[in-house]
Amino acid sequence: MPFCQVVKMLYLCSPMQKKLFIESYGCAMNFSDSEIVASLLTDKGYLVTADFKQADLILVNTCAIRENAELRVRNRLKEFNSVKKYNPSLMIGVMGCMAERLKSRLLEEEKSVDLVVGPDSYRDLPRLIEEVEGGQKAVNVLLSREETYADINPVRLDSNGVSAFISIMRGCDNMCSFCVVPFTRGRERSRDPESILAEARDLLAKGYREVTLLGQNVDSYKFASVNFARLLEMVALLSSELRVRFSTSHPKDITDEVLYTMAKYDNICKNLHLPVQSGNSTVLGRMNRGYTREWYLDRIAAVRRIVPDCAISTDIITGFCGETEAEYRDTISLMEKVKYDFAYMFAYSERPGTLAQRNYQDDISAEVKQTRLAEVVALQQTHSALRTRTGLGKTHRVLVETISKKSAAQLSGRNSQNSVVVFDKQDYKKGDYVNVLAESCTVATLIGRPVTEAVFR
Repeated sequence: MPFCQVVKMLYLCSPMQKKLFIESYGCAMNFSDSEIVASLLTDKGYLVTADFKQADLILVNTCAIRENAELRVRNRLKEFNSVKKYNPSLMIGVMGCMAERLKSRLLEEEKSVDLVVGPDSYRDLPRLIEEVEGGQKAVNVLLSREETYADINPVRLDSNGVSAFISIMRGCDNMCSFCVVPFTRGRERSRDPESILAEARDLLAKGYREVTLLGQNVDSYKFASVNFARLLEMVALLSSELRVRFSTSHPKDITDEVLYTMAKYDNICKNLHLPVQSGNSTVLGRMNRGYTREWYLDRIAAVRRIVPDCAISTDIITGFCGETEAEYRDTISLMEKVKYDFAYMFAYSERPGTLAQRNYQDDISAEVKQTRLAEVVALQQTHSALRTRTGLGKTHRVLVETISKKSAAQLSGRNSQNSVVVFDKQDYKKGDYVNVLAESCTVATLIGRPVTEAVFR
């Protein structure tokens, strides 16, 4: 997924109706939040537009996890501000993690911004908009211990009509030293499982065939007697035709119970995102991750044993505070042991207010960070190609999502392991399950032909 993706839905509407444009940055949780905001504001009469130049209200849902993310947002705000020259009544708002981190400072630093709203204050948007319409700037960044938006039916922005996110919890109680999320999204709280099941049933009835259960740490989900393994099973039992994915797991919390649940149900996808961040126990200690290299490798061994066909992806940070060359080499050696299917890889970016910023010196040069990152990226490309090739000669059950980017005569979808599979269109359509025999591949994509009978990967 691109770092920045414009989420959009275009409606036919009368010239008198107010139009909303939403642009989201960062993680899947932000995209899910944008769908909640769209629902709240369409209930107040707004219609969502794909053209920000036609909008009466522009909202930017922001990420604060890295400095580059905030720089991209600030540059985008300058572009939006140019529209105010011919539409002075245009309102521009910043919401999400960057809004929570900077709060009212945003109004001072970005003169074009009219309102700032944090992740737990979206219900207050109508009131904030009224304040701006009355000539005032408006801010609400109060965090909540209860808000889950469980009663909101999200407007599926830029939906393919096949896959959708379901937020099962909000906030994070982990205090990873490099991360701002506990400060921008507040304490952890879980949704009532019945509201989650109701949302999944509604999506199924509307033709969706895949849901991704979202949380900062899904393994911490707990509502009354329902833990994450039980919730996962409850969603899987709704229909064998509904695929279930989830993100993100935490290495210190993922249990064998979750893995056995994954193995038990064919419609729970065999794909696990398990961020390691570093392969060195000392660095993991400074990161306050709550596990060691040995613990992490034990969890990987459990995945391979219980769900042998599971694809594993991860997050890796290079150049964290104090990382020596030997500590960095432990990350390389761990990558060689695991051989991830995919990875999100970044050079460390110090964030104000985090435990790392308070307690450690950002003492690794940008040059060293980037050199290490380049090696990690190159190694991961090798491993990704290797893992993709293991799918050759096997039949994959593919959920069709869209027409292939390279040919209108081909369709594209993903298998259970989250690999992209491309094949000839024939009479298949979006939302169909197709058995595809993989005959060739690129680094990350399997290419094949539909078949009627075969043994699945």
